Amino acid sequence: MLGKHFDSHEAAVKTFLSESYEQTPHPHAPDARIALPMLKRFSTPRRAATTLLPVVVCMGAIVALSSAGASATTPTYPPIAIHSSSLTQSGRYLDWRVTLRRPFSYLGFASTGRHLCLLLTEATDKTDAEPCLADPHGRPKLAGLYLYRHDVNTGRKIGMTSGGPTTVSAAFLPAAVGFKYSDHLDWEAESIGRCTSDPEGICNLTFPAMPARLAMHIPKLVGCVRKGPDFVFNGSPKVHDIALTFDDGPWGSPPSIDFVNLLHKLHVPATFFEIGDQISEFDHNGAVERLMLADGDMIGDHTWTHPVMTTLSTSAQRSELQLTLNKIRQETGFRVCIFRAPYGSTNAALESLALSMGMTTIQWNDDSRDWSLPGTQAIYDTVISEAHNGGIVIQHFGGGPRYETLAAIPEEVATLRSEGYKFVTVTQMLGYKLIYR
Repeated sequence: MLGKHFDSHEAAVKTFLSESYEQTPHPHAPDARIALPMLKRFSTPRRAATTLLPVVVCMGAIVALSSAGASATTPTYPPIAIHSSSLTQSGRYLDWRVTLRRPFSYLGFASTGRHLCLLLTEATDKTDAEPCLADPHGRPKLAGLYLYRHDVNTGRKIGMTSGGPTTVSAAFLPAAVGFKYSDHLDWEAESIGRCTSDPEGICNLTFPAMPARLAMHIPKLVGCVRKGPDFVFNGSPKVHDIALTFDDGPWGSPPSIDFVNLLHKLHVPATFFEIGDQISEFDHNGAVERLMLADGDMIGDHTWTHPVMTTLSTSAQRSELQLTLNKIRQETGFRVCIFRAPYGSTNAALESLALSMGMTTIQWNDDSRDWSLPGTQAIYDTVISEAHNGGIVIQHFGGGPRYETLAAIPEEVATLRSEGYKFVTVTQMLGYKLIYR
C-alpha cells in the first residue's frame, strides 16, 4: 500500500488539520476556472457530539493513495480546516460568515481545485442548495457567492462577499437559492479538497459537526435613511436603471391592488406616493400598503389633501406632511423617507421643511402626462421616448380613472427591459438604507 494510511478517523482529522497545504498554482493542477469538478454531496457518518468540531469525509476508505492509482508527481490538495462559521438573518438577507484555520485566496482555491461552500437543506421538504465562494477569471470585482455545479463561469452570482485572509462574509437573499422566509434551514459550511490522485478522490471538512438550524422569519420594513441632496429629480446618468413612480393613490378606479398585482407579475418594483386622506377610504386597514412593502415596492408621502403646498403657511405644510407620515406608519409600521409635492410645486423652504422631517423631495424627469387621459398608446410613447439613464417616471394610480395607465404598463416594461434598463425604486436608485426587523 503506497502513500498515507490512517488507522482511524481521528488520525485522519489530525493529519489534515496539522499539514500545511500549498495554495499557489501548480503546473499540473487542472484549471478550475475552466471546468470545475462536480461538487459532490457526501453521505457523512453522523455521531452525537457535544462540541462543534470539523468532520473529515473522504470517498471510500480513508486512504490517501492506493496502489492502483498512486503517482508521486500528482498533487493532492486536502481541504482547509474551518475554525468557525455562522448563518444568521439580517432583514431580507442571510449573512454567512466562515473563518478558516489558515489564509486562503480565490486564486489559490481555483488553481488547486478546492472549494468553500454552504450546504443548505430545508428541514421539512429536504430541498437543498449548495452555493460556493468563487472568483471567476481571477477578477476581484467578480468575487462573490455563486450557485454553480461544473463551471463557475457559467454559474449564477447570488451574493457579495467581504473579509480578510482567513475570514469571509457573504450576504444573499433566500430566494436566490430557492428558499422562502417561512422555511427552516439546516446548514453547514463545507471545505472541499482532493485527498488522493484519483479523479474521484474528493474529500471535505464540514462545520459544525452536526447541521445547525436557522428558523427564518418574514422581514418587516420599518424605515429608510435618506442621504445626499434634499431635492432630487433623477438618478445617476451613468447607471442604466429607471424608476417607475405612481402618484395620487390609493384609489378605486381601478383599485390600487390592480397596480400592485400587475407590477408583481412583471417583477417590477415601483414607488407609490400616497395621499393620506384617501388611505382609509380606498385601502381600509392598509392591506394594500403592506403588500406593496412586502413585495419590494416603496411608499412616499404625497401630503394629506393634495394642496398646492407653496401657497400654505409653514405650519399648514408641516401638518399636511405629518398627518400622512402618521397614517402610513399607523397602517404599516413603516416610516417613509421620501416626499413628492402635488403638481411638482415646491421651493427651497418646503424642501428644507421636508428634510427636517427626514424626507427627500422627489421630482421627476420623465412625465407620462397620463393625468390628461391621452390614451394608452400616447402614455406608452411618452414614457419610452423620454426614458434615459437614472430616469424617474411619473404616472398616476389615483386622482381619476387610471385604466389607460394600467393598460400601458406591460408594454412599457417589455420595451424598457428589452433596452436593458433595470427597474428600481427611488430609494434603491438613491442608495438609501432600508431598515428591517
